[in-house]
Amino acid sequence: MAFWTQLGLLLWKNFTYRRRQTFQLLIEVAWPLFIFFILISVRLSYPPYEQHECHFPNKAMPSAGTLPWIQGIICNANNPCFRYPTPGESPGIVGNFNASIVSRLFSDAKRLLLYSQQDTSIKDVQKVLGKLRKLGNSSGL
Repeated sequence: MAFWTQLGLLLWKNFTYRRRQTFQLLIEVAWPLFIFFILISVRLSYPPYEQHECHFPNKAMPSAGTLPWIQGIICNANNPCFRYPTPGESPGIVGNFNASIVSRLFSDAKRLLLYSQQDTSIKDVQKVLGKLRKLGNSSGL
């Protein structure tokens, strides 16, 4: 059979079936119209308003590394909207979190854990702990 013949027979069969099931036909036509009218009423109730161009701070993806990804989640938790482009929108910049609390925390931890011989911070901590031990022994704790 040709395409148009098959299409005509299929439409005739569909029309015959729909004519026998009038209630189902009314529901199938009325339901999409009902939803459409709800959408129109919502749109007319709340007209669109002008809003400035919105630039969000960049958030690194997990493939950029764990630290930039965590910084992106913590530092931009409130997801603010800026009128002008943010520094992280420049190409090639993974994150603009260099002055963030998380970045300083990780850099301090890295400095303490991977200290060199010239770094005296560990020796200072050991001196403080020694003095605290002496103070604890002398007070009878």
